[in-house]
Amino acid sequence: MHQTGSAGVWALVVLAALLWLDSPRLLADPAHSAPPLIRHQLEVRLDPESGRIEVRDQMRLPESKSQWSLILHTGLEPRLIDGEATLTHVSAFGHLAEYRLHLKTPGAVTLAYGGRIRHDLERIDESLGRARQWSRGTIAPAGVFLDGGSGWYPRIPDSHQSFSLDVRLPEGWSAITQGTGTTDPATGQSHWSESQPQDDIYLIAGRFHAYHQRTAGVQAEAQVYLREPDTALAKRYLDATLDYLALYSDLIGPYPFAKFALVENFWESGYGMPSFTLLGPRVIRLPFILQTSYPHEILHNWWGNGVYVDYESGNWSEGLTNYLADYWLMERAGRGVEGRRDMLKSFADYVRRGRDFPLAEFVQRHGADSQAIGYNKGAMVFHMLRRELGDETFIQGLRRFYADNRFRAAGYADLRRAFERVSGRNLGAFFAAWVERAGAPHLALEDVETRSTPEGYRISGRIRQTQPEPPFPLSLPVAIDLDSGQSVIERIVSRERETRFDIALRSAPVRLRIDPDFEVFRALAPGELPVTLSNLFGADQGLILIPADAPDALRSGYRRLAETWRAGHPDWRVAEDREFDHLPDDRPIWLLGWENRHLATFARDAAEFSLTLDIQRLALSQASEPSFVNTDLAPETDSAVLTRRIEDRPVAWLATRDPGALPALARKLPHYGQYSYLIFNGPEAINRLKGQWPSGDSALSHRRSPSTVRAVPVQPR
Repeated sequence: MHQTGSAGVWALVVLAALLWLDSPRLLADPAHSAPPLIRHQLEVRLDPESGRIEVRDQMRLPESKSQWSLILHTGLEPRLIDGEATLTHVSAFGHLAEYRLHLKTPGAVTLAYGGRIRHDLERIDESLGRARQWSRGTIAPAGVFLDGGSGWYPRIPDSHQSFSLDVRLPEGWSAITQGTGTTDPATGQSHWSESQPQDDIYLIAGRFHAYHQRTAGVQAEAQVYLREPDTALAKRYLDATLDYLALYSDLIGPYPFAKFALVENFWESGYGMPSFTLLGPRVIRLPFILQTSYPHEILHNWWGNGVYVDYESGNWSEGLTNYLADYWLMERAGRGVEGRRDMLKSFADYVRRGRDFPLAEFVQRHGADSQAIGYNKGAMVFHMLRRELGDETFIQGLRRFYADNRFRAAGYADLRRAFERVSGRNLGAFFAAWVERAGAPHLALEDVETRSTPEGYRISGRIRQTQPEPPFPLSLPVAIDLDSGQSVIERIVSRERETRFDIALRSAPVRLRIDPDFEVFRALAPGELPVTLSNLFGADQGLILIPADAPDALRSGYRRLAETWRAGHPDWRVAEDREFDHLPDDRPIWLLGWENRHLATFARDAAEFSLTLDIQRLALSQASEPSFVNTDLAPETDSAVLTRRIEDRPVAWLATRDPGALPALARKLPHYGQYSYLIFNGPEAINRLKGQWPSGDSALSHRRSPSTVRAVPVQPR
């Protein structure tokens, strides 16, 4: 799932921006103190047909001050019905309004208010072919989605909340939020409560079918809320929930909530809230989600919802969650090298010069480039910290950070403090280089020489950091393959622009490789970057060529796919193939269709594949195979996708005979960016083959020729 890990974050970022622009006095003092805790006793009535909400909220505020700023949705017309206080309207900004509450005497006050909240879904374009939807909040027949940014409850900026919540809905409806509670769809009544400090209160409702499960050893209950009954699907999620809760409780510390619930949303989303996740109907039925995105959303209950993010110092939560969920599970399955290379390739493909920024400035994903920084660079930095400290110390640091900061906002300084305490080391230079600085080191391997000595052999050379920015502090693994069949791993510390090395060996070296397993965050070197779909989806501009000679239904389908992809990306152009005699050499290109007049050019002299056009036979060069592997295509049902470089620019080709498969391909392909070739089957575009082209020889490797070994003369004593 490559959406935000917390639905409320985006709304809160927007809210903070609005408050900064329109009402600067509402911003919190930056001092690192505990936010005030507001206790809400909420009675809510929702009418999905009309979009109306009616609320009675008894609020207990700290006695530390008498004047408070409240934020509510416009048009709710709040009034005081109990308590010694006054309420004054101050201003409106966007869909929100500010009120000033003045307490004449300490004690509880009760507000009553009501009105309509219904906002359409909005589209956020991220990269070519990728967009996501979000809502400012809605009460609709399809469902209810409300958070702090919706203004459905009196939100005091920079505060935490605890609450009890009674919700009345039409019969057949249930409401879900964080904490512990009960729902009764027969009566439409739900009750929830949460005593731990929360940075938001969510209110989700729909016509749900509920499933519950407990197991020994896990204190929390697993829950599933589906919009259509599906016992088998619910069982898979209930079992997975309990497994992941046990895994992360053992790794980090006790799970901080009474439940974890999978809740089916009424649009495609991937949101992680405290004690539940809100996933789209198509998303939850993808077979790989249980092993990829789902643990990510569960882990956010430790990082982001169990320990809150101090956004002023950077959102560390997404990088750490990505590392301990998406990447960690790949590593456990023996695919760690692949996972690390994919993260580095994402940074290379999506982060352009001028768009880079430090992790300390990452707040929220707003596109593929910011995701590559906040999620993937962030994960790689935690990987380097783990390698620096060792597994046991790294895990102890995670546990210390969690124990010290539960239900409070924490930043990178708190992370550094936790890891320094368990390791006894000063990590200031590490965090300054990788959190406070933008950019990535670019490495070059030069002047490698092998010498024979009376004791054995020596291999020497130099490593240069070639990026325009100052050198980064690096601990580089160096793998040396020996003619004895063994390999040795050395580490070279590089803190300067140029670092020389000279390594003694017992056997003759055959090959030397710098960071062959991608342990270090860095720019990938030539030879380490096989062309994949992300080279095109990450490009700022390009060309999509539609086959003019395709049948009408296919040609129309290809055009719809192309226009869908380029929406929000005006520097991508859609044209027919006959407009070009030759393929342009100045931009990435998508070729669509078997009928495309440039297909023969695309297939000519390709090193990665062999495409026989008349019989539609495809032979692929795969990393696991010594030669091409024949793959027969089913002409009427298969859809093929291939990539290659032509004159140093990425070119991709997509073809199908079934116009009905194109909507599914348009939707799915942007999420297969790490692959070089794909084959899908049927109108639902079920993937049956995927892979990356083999990498070439890395520019950070050196292979010895026997004639290059220089003997070192023995000096007389």
